[in-house]
Amino acid sequence: MTTTSRNPATAQPGRPPIVDLATWQAARNELLVREKAHTREGDALAAARRRLPMVELDGTVEVVGPDGPVPFLDLFQGRDELLVYKHMWYDGAPHQGQCEGCTMTTWQLRDAVYLNARGVSFAVLTTGRWDEVAAYVKFMGYTQPWYSVRDVDAPVGDSMGSLTCFLRDGDRAFLTYSTTGRGNEPVAGSFGLLDRTPYGRGEAWEDKPEGWPEGHHACWYWRSDADGNFTWGPTSRPVPQWTRPGATPVETLGRHGDHS
Repeated sequence: MTTTSRNPATAQPGRPPIVDLATWQAARNELLVREKAHTREGDALAAARRRLPMVELDGTVEVVGPDGPVPFLDLFQGRDELLVYKHMWYDGAPHQGQCEGCTMTTWQLRDAVYLNARGVSFAVLTTGRWDEVAAYVKFMGYTQPWYSVRDVDAPVGDSMGSLTCFLRDGDRAFLTYSTTGRGNEPVAGSFGLLDRTPYGRGEAWEDKPEGWPEGHHACWYWRSDADGNFTWGPTSRPVPQWTRPGATPVETLGRHGDHS
């Protein structure tokens, strides 16, 4: 996506008006009132989340990690709270064929040090076979703990592509919250940053000034080819993969069937 010219004669038509700093500051202050109201409503929603009822689950159910099967309670790492991201998986697909949305989300939470400092552990769960998952984790360079929940019942093994919270009370474990879709966006700070730029996410659904670039389909920038051209075609990889050693040009996503 290109930027607009500084020459008024060739500038993008329909752009917001050009004003002096004082006029801009007045408009910014007016918007700030709405932003603060939005923040307070977010605080109220967070308070409501803390009051949701809980569902007890079997904390002894086994998930598979680098050390083999372990009870789900081990994922808390001795802490009382656990946040997990459930990563979708395509069985048998090469690295470039794995879920671009989940790659985008997981890539942006590679360090949970501040969660840990607050007493919250973090893990990634997926339905893939562990041998495939381990190879993918190594390729991506992830350091957060990953586990396979293949054949594990709900609420541990269901709803891939979601963000889920659990609470531990001694040897008991409880599901407290789960969200998916745009509910996952807090993990991906890039969304919030793009929402503050003049062109936003560059997606067609966004409300933007008349004459502004129309934008592309949702999430268009999550995949690209080896030359950096954004495409979801067979030559594409999830964008972060091109930063990984050994990420070579591809000709197929290698997907077979639906998410497992």
